[in-house]
Amino acid sequence: MLLVVTYSRGARDSLRNVCRTHESSVVRRFGRAALFEPTYHGAFLALRLREKHPGDVQIERTRPFNEFADAPDAVREAARAYETRDASSTPYSAFAAGSAHPDPERMRERDLES
Repeated sequence: MLLVVTYSRGARDSLRNVCRTHESSVVRRFGRAALFEPTYHGAFLALRLREKHPGDVQIERTRPFNEFADAPDAVREAARAYETRDASSTPYSAFAAGSAHPDPERMRERDLES
C-alpha cells in the first residue's frame, strides 16, 4: 500500500478531494493521511498530490503487519499477558521486571526483522 501524509491545510484539502473522487483507490483515510491501493492509479494519485504540494506531501510504501510472522512469540505473549494483568494501572516496566517477559528498553532497541 501507499501511505500519503500531508503537512499543510492545502495538502489536506487536496487529499480529502482526491479520496472523495477516487474512493476505489483509497484503502483507508486518517484525516491528514490516507492509504492508497498499491496500483498504478494509487501511485498516480499520490504523485499528483506531491506535485501539487511539493514540500507538504510525504509518500511511503507500506506492507501489512502480520503479527504471527512479523513479531516474535515473546512479544506477542508479553502483550497478551500485559493486557490481562490484574492491576490495570501497573506500567509494563514494573509488570515485566523479574519475569520472562521482554524488557521494555531492549524492545525499544530492537527492530522488527524486515
